Amino acid sequence: MIVINIVMQIRAEKTDEWLELADSYARNVNAEEGCLYFKFSRSLTDENEYVCIEGFRDADAGSTHTSQPYVKDFFERMPDLVAAQPQILYIDTPHDGFGPMGEIAPR
Repeated sequence: MIVINIVMQIRAEKTDEWLELADSYARNVNAEEGCLYFKFSRSLTDENEYVCIEGFRDADAGSTHTSQPYVKDFFERMPDLVAAQPQILYIDTPHDGFGPMGEIAPR
């Protein structure tokens, strides 16, 4: 499984454009066969910071993802929306998805 986390600062004046792009992009990526999950979240401490968490079945699924036309469009549009260069964490792991957290369970 491939796990990717990206932290990005979005220009405050571009928030509406960003939210529209992020929504359509996430819908497209989540529809990919090899995508296990794809989500954007807004920081609780910085309203202009967003975190993307992605999980793909394997490197082949990741490669298929990056070849999609909406990925090219996303990468072409993002330089006009970000306030700083996004930071990425990429991990190729033997895990196959999320598992239960041992420390917390519903009462």
